[in-house]
Amino acid sequence: MPNAQSVEKEWVVVDATDQVLGRLCAKVAKLLRGKYKACYTPFVECGDNVIIINADKVKLTGAKWTDREYLSYTGYPGGQRVSTPEVLMKKSFNKHIKPGMHPLFIHVMKGMLPKNRIGRRIIENMHVYNGPTHPHEAQNPKVIDINKLK
Repeated sequence: MPNAQSVEKEWVVVDATDQVLGRLCAKVAKLLRGKYKACYTPFVECGDNVIIINADKVKLTGAKWTDREYLSYTGYPGGQRVSTPEVLMKKSFNKHIKPGMHPLFIHVMKGMLPKNRIGRRIIENMHVYNGPTHPHEAQNPKVIDINKLK
């Protein structure tokens, strides 16, 4: 059985240009979990580190940019907040947000990962950038075509 020390993690670059958000994130969730590897174990973090570039060119079908609503809660009475994908996409261009942390992609990916401590560790392996460049060139990431994956 593999453990955290014996698993070989790779760096992978995925281009989000003209991809549908939910379908792209479903495949990225499988990459983060490690389900495409032969050594997959549910309780071991054996997935790859995924870099998503061109996140600003992702698509949503229909009128979901304005009609879909994401809920968040501040923890205080009356603290329920509603935001749309359009608002979360505009937040990603804010200079005060940490590079690699895209609010829209994080919200979508959290729904596709396990809701436990391994899911919280796995989400940190995803880095999302709006432009075609990223600061992870030193890790020698390999570019994959997300459309070839099932």
